[in-house]
Amino acid sequence: MRRSFINSIFPPNVIHLGIVLVLVSSGSETLALSSVDLSGALVLIREGDLPPGERAAAETLVEEFESRTGIALQTATSWPGAPRAVIAIASGPEVKIGGREVVRRTGDGLPENKPEGYRIWIESADTSAPVVWILGADGAGALFGVGHLLRKLVWSEGAAAIPADLDVATFPAYPIRGHQLGYRNRANSWDAWSPEQFEQHIRELAIFGTNAIENIPFQDDTESPHMVVTREEMNVALGKICAKYDMQYWVWTPAEFPLTNSASREALLAKHEAFYKACPRLDAVFFPGGDPGDNPPDLIMPYLEDVSALLKKHHPKAGVWLSLQNFEPEEVRYVYKYLQDNQPDWFTGVVGGPSSPPLQELRANVPKKYPLRQYPDITHTVRCQYPVKWWDPAYALTLGREPINPQPVYYAAIVNWFSPYTDGFISYSDGANDDVNKVIWSMRGYDPNLPVREILLDYTRFFFGPQVAEPAADGILALEENWEGSLAHNGSVDATFSHWRWLEERAPALRNNWRWVSLVFRAFYDVYTRHRSIYESKLEDEANAVLAAAPEVGADRAMKAALSVLGRADEYTQNSKTRSRIFELGGLLFDLIRFQFSIERHRASGAERGAVLDFIDYPLNNRWWLEDRFAAIGKLESEEDKLKELELIRTWEHPGLGSFYDDVGNIAKSDHVVRGEELNTDILMERNPNPGYWWWDSGMSRRRLSWQVSMDFPAEMKYEGLDPEGKYLLRMTGQSDSLLRVDGDRVEPTLYSKEIGEFKEFPVPKKALEDGKIGLTWDRPDEAHLNWRQQSHIAEVWLLKQ
Repeated sequence: MRRSFINSIFPPNVIHLGIVLVLVSSGSETLALSSVDLSGALVLIREGDLPPGERAAAETLVEEFESRTGIALQTATSWPGAPRAVIAIASGPEVKIGGREVVRRTGDGLPENKPEGYRIWIESADTSAPVVWILGADGAGALFGVGHLLRKLVWSEGAAAIPADLDVATFPAYPIRGHQLGYRNRANSWDAWSPEQFEQHIRELAIFGTNAIENIPFQDDTESPHMVVTREEMNVALGKICAKYDMQYWVWTPAEFPLTNSASREALLAKHEAFYKACPRLDAVFFPGGDPGDNPPDLIMPYLEDVSALLKKHHPKAGVWLSLQNFEPEEVRYVYKYLQDNQPDWFTGVVGGPSSPPLQELRANVPKKYPLRQYPDITHTVRCQYPVKWWDPAYALTLGREPINPQPVYYAAIVNWFSPYTDGFISYSDGANDDVNKVIWSMRGYDPNLPVREILLDYTRFFFGPQVAEPAADGILALEENWEGSLAHNGSVDATFSHWRWLEERAPALRNNWRWVSLVFRAFYDVYTRHRSIYESKLEDEANAVLAAAPEVGADRAMKAALSVLGRADEYTQNSKTRSRIFELGGLLFDLIRFQFSIERHRASGAERGAVLDFIDYPLNNRWWLEDRFAAIGKLESEEDKLKELELIRTWEHPGLGSFYDDVGNIAKSDHVVRGEELNTDILMERNPNPGYWWWDSGMSRRRLSWQVSMDFPAEMKYEGLDPEGKYLLRMTGQSDSLLRVDGDRVEPTLYSKEIGEFKEFPVPKKALEDGKIGLTWDRPDEAHLNWRQQSHIAEVWLLKQ
């Protein structure tokens, strides 16, 4: 299928043997460069027992080359007798290949001589027998060098070339560059993968600079209906794959019971040792201090010492790591003091994950002998470590927490912002939805200076082909822009959709490439959500206009007419060709990689685990809330009471001339909320607080939409152009307390209901209105003892002119 695609848009006779002219993208420019033809190259390897990475490098080159070009490269251990292009792969400081001494630069300071470093250069590029040298400092370096070559390869059916001036020497900036591929039921896709599929995926990650894989061998006892091998088999298989590609094999192993329970403790240790004994390679055991688990560190440290003793019996070089997630301040201080006072040799390093102390604090307090590893969440969008900045609620309600989420610019910034405190990272992931993000992290972990677009060009060239690499890379960047600002105001969503539709037509043979289909799926989902949101917002406006006639036609009749208007949303969804195409693409992705977009259709493990098809028609107006309110209002005995309730509903977001309404967490409806710095200087959104998106009733809440997005408290709200002689009332909804200040002075409420959806009211002091403007700020109540779900927040604010 891939070959027919290449022929359909780039006929074989366009690329010739020998020296050819190709177009190579570099940054924002496209340069014409002479190239070296590799279509008939011989892969030259060393004789004998090669390091695993070096052996895997040659196998990876041959197999990935053939899968793209259809050319089966020959492998040999001696130089060809006749003139012929050669790709020579070797590693180590002093090597011979085919009886010939490898001429390489010497010096410990050279990039190619540092751990996992490599150099690629071309000897005699202008002859009929060029030699492409791929020399690694070690076996892993040779593998990463082959990955570099494959990423830069300009290929088509029956032909392949590289730029003639290719000469690069590099080594990784950070020694740990990995991703968690936990084989468990919660995964949105790879819980259905075979060992062969995992090997291919892990190889592809290695091509982009990954050197570590983390499995979850024990946690989560729920059965997956998709697994093709047992967890015990996969636990060992992943170790074998990592051994083959000379990659670190880590495991994530919490204790979800009190470690005072000696029977459970011994049972878990026994499970650990059985796994260690069966696993062919194991480099590290990571114990999350909390999330999950609720054990104090004075119990954890002795337990981990026992884990270390068992681990080193079977894997002497392996280490034990601990994160301080969800630890109380005194527990954090305990760990710092324990490590500083004891400096145990059995302990290896510390992990900074979600809800851990800041990385800079960890690095300052943990003894330097212990490395620090980051555990970034790159798979989630809301209720997570790195949420989408001011995400439009329509996306939060439909795409949810674990959608297909390419965010290359955002995550490239996060890598470079936090990595200098660390020795690297192994990301938290639960499926294939964050594939682009994994590549960004891996390549920025190898070279923090790589431009984002260059990384994406490598990604699209390798997986989709050179002929669509540039527009596909720009299409990925455009998908990230789809999530910027108000969805209704983001007309580029339609442009992104048109771009991917054009790419679909240009590259029909990629219709079974799961990465390609994932990106197309997102383009369709985004544009469908945008137009449905615009349409359903208009329906609610029309329904409110109908309610205005209630005093003339009667409350019951007006409510019935308003519901009829809102019901027209069903016709829109039922007749949408875009929606039908989304379901087709979702079904295709399930067939290709078992991506589970629905609990009912695909047996997804949970609604938050990427089940976006189950939320594709979630109302993007207040239809459900209105249905329930109308039912309650219809039971009122007094027509006067009914009309009063309907008038409140009708004017909810439009309180009249001189009054103002803010849905404070909605980017499109929060004109008076002060927003602070951008991500480039406030990457954690501390000075520009981010909204939170609530998850009630498994994502199917019937509450008013404005209550489902909130802020703990806005940094500030500002109003200008007010009547200095007027009287104003501040009204708000939210949860629990609202310690409000107007122009810096605390104000007292006249109404103070603490439940979600109920009102608090504060008269505005007359003195504050003298200059025709006011500023609102909030004191934070002391709620450290409460779970975040019970803590105070603000959802809506009205400034009502009396």
